[in-house]
Amino acid sequence: MTVPIRPQGSRERTLDEVKAEVLRRAGKINPVESIKREDAEAVVNALTSLDRNHWAEQWCKIGLGYEAKADERAAAGASGPELSELYTLGFDACRVGRYPAPTSPGQLDAYKHSIRIFRKAAKYFEPKLEVIELPFEGKTLVGYLQKPPGVTKPGVVMHWGGVDGWKEDRLHAGELIMEAGLATLSIDMPGSGENPVLFSDDAAERTYVAWMDYVLTRTDIDGKKLGVWGGSFGAYWAARLALTYPERISGAVFHGGNVHYGFQKEWLVPAFTTGGASYLFGAASLLDARGRAMGTKTLDEFIAAAPRFSLKTMGLLDKTSAPLLAVNGKLDDQAPIDDVYLLMEHGNPKSARVFPEGLHMGRTAGLPYGEILKVIVGWLQQQLTR
Repeated sequence: MTVPIRPQGSRERTLDEVKAEVLRRAGKINPVESIKREDAEAVVNALTSLDRNHWAEQWCKIGLGYEAKADERAAAGASGPELSELYTLGFDACRVGRYPAPTSPGQLDAYKHSIRIFRKAAKYFEPKLEVIELPFEGKTLVGYLQKPPGVTKPGVVMHWGGVDGWKEDRLHAGELIMEAGLATLSIDMPGSGENPVLFSDDAAERTYVAWMDYVLTRTDIDGKKLGVWGGSFGAYWAARLALTYPERISGAVFHGGNVHYGFQKEWLVPAFTTGGASYLFGAASLLDARGRAMGTKTLDEFIAAAPRFSLKTMGLLDKTSAPLLAVNGKLDDQAPIDDVYLLMEHGNPKSARVFPEGLHMGRTAGLPYGEILKVIVGWLQQQLTR
């Protein structure tokens, strides 16, 4: 995969700034919210550059160390919870190694390690995690299904992230969904993770239709009570599905994404140069990750490709929508808050929760991110249990 050519003036944090950010975020903030402080310190002390292969190598030393320890403990007959914890720590370290997206050989190796270790951890998850491999037009889609214990034929929330948060990263959201008595199906957005189709491919929307068809074939969940929840750059697909298949969706969550303004040059140039405050490496890596998902190699290519995804240009905004909740921070520099307002100004009435001091995804200083997720899950529970 060729790394996108970065725009002139693109903001990228220095090595010292990234090190400081890693330590500031460790154990608390994406992408190192699940990393132990001592592991973050070990990587920071070892980093000598921001070369992506070097970055991946240092994080994988931590992750593979946990995997080896877990393998040893498994051979010694350790308990499931202990093994789950060790493997999950290994997964998380390798996941950070591929962050935000595997645009170098070393990061691709880190991603492969993260998948392998996650699957080892998943064998010990409670409730059981089912790995689903769904045939799709000669390819394979992969998703993770978990069901809430003690609930007969629950409704299901199909959810996904954006260009850097993939299905393995959505366990916390899945836990909240199951606590609400709903099943959780986490998948990868087109252009991310194990999804074999790019964001820009004509088949992208059909990957979601394939999953919607699949849940209807299950007798242990209620595929007619379906919620969809897209995060960040993937939020677009939740809004699009709500407008295209309203009769099949009980509730859709548009969480921190774009529908029109965020696909225009006037927004994208600042986002890829001076924006990206929540991105660990800065705005430059936002272009790297989005370009990989879109299948573009330069800023100009991305700007040329993006406008056709506008739901306004596609004529969808005034169509009847499934119940839709839009959530974001008013100060987001990755996805414009104007796209939330645009959804509210068209078609049938919709719901919104705007965080006035919030950044991307509504993240607000002093407010635990889990509280934002609880607002979303509470709304989905209302829609799917009516």
